[in-house]
Amino acid sequence: MSAQLRAVKDDTGASTAEYATVTGCGVGFAAILYKFLTSEAGQEFLKMVFAAIKALLPF
Repeated sequence: MSAQLRAVKDDTGASTAEYATVTGCGVGFAAILYKFLTSEAGQEFLKMVFAAIKALLPF
């Protein structure tokens, strides 16, 4: 097997790159969620959700 072909098949560090990508996506999603939930529309949404949950509770 040639050295060039071995270099292509070598996946050293692939899982590290995958973890970095997933971490970056998670941080980006968290930032968008934070911006939404701290906005006026997000606050109204949370109030609506908690009011609906409170209405379901028997006490």
